[in-house]
Amino acid sequence: MPLRWGDLDAFNHVNNTSMLKLLEEARIRAFWRSTGEDGEDAPSTAVLDSGLEHGVLSLIARQEIEYLRPVPYQRRPLDVQIWFGRIGGSSIEICYEVYSPLGAGSGDHETQELYARSSAVLVMVDAESGRPRRLTDEQRAAWTPHLDEPIVYARRG
Repeated sequence: MPLRWGDLDAFNHVNNTSMLKLLEEARIRAFWRSTGEDGEDAPSTAVLDSGLEHGVLSLIARQEIEYLRPVPYQRRPLDVQIWFGRIGGSSIEICYEVYSPLGAGSGDHETQELYARSSAVLVMVDAESGRPRRLTDEQRAAWTPHLDEPIVYARRG
């Protein structure tokens, strides 16, 4: 995910609220279908349609983030790794790890810094009734291969 100059705060690192916006953008790119008008190829996990005309809303029920180190401004995009910690009846737990850009290491030994880890519970909701709506077979088929262990936060106090 590319950083924008406006993502920085007065301390010259990415602001905590900007990090959540970056994760939102990564989530949209990973899970929402492309309109097809721009010629963009979407990943196989992009099986959600956006817009009320589709009758389904995807709402964040919970979000948690653990900042491990400040993220400095850099021109190369951050490496955001995404997987599912849980796939439920009408919800999914999306897990993220945010790393320094790929290829940021020196020489032959590439070391990426882990800046943050986060998880969000996304619930599918019927747009008309406001009630949870079960995940579709298409969603389960696209997402199950990316199911792994959920994030365990180290710094709970």
